[in-house]
Amino acid sequence: MSTRLSHVTVPVLDQDSAKAFYTEKLGFEVRDDMTLGDLRWLTVGPKDQPDVVLVLRKVGPPEYDEETAGQLRDLVSKGVIGVGVLHVDDVRALHKRLRAAGVTFVQEPVKRPHGTEAVFRDDSGNWFSLTDARG
Repeated sequence: MSTRLSHVTVPVLDQDSAKAFYTEKLGFEVRDDMTLGDLRWLTVGPKDQPDVVLVLRKVGPPEYDEETAGQLRDLVSKGVIGVGVLHVDDVRALHKRLRAAGVTFVQEPVKRPHGTEAVFRDDSGNWFSLTDARG
């Protein structure tokens, strides 16, 4: 049995906007961008980590009925969804670069027991922790 995580679904409000955010601001690469029937399969990932894939999935049918999709869109846009942690070499330098690129931070870099951490939101509202274990 395999226990290795490969894909993580990130709920997004607009796939084109999300694609631009993750590639142009975060520097991820597009892994897949194709249409499968009514579904657009859009994935991105860190250039130096080919075995990790973020599925940028538009919230809506066929996974959710319209009422549920509307509720999830509201939660995403309010910034309630935390997606994960991105380990970085220098959180302060990356924070400065991303802020200059227009990325919204909800927490400035702060020293924590596990290192220095900053928290940003993607263009849909999902939040990520940037963590520099060196602190």
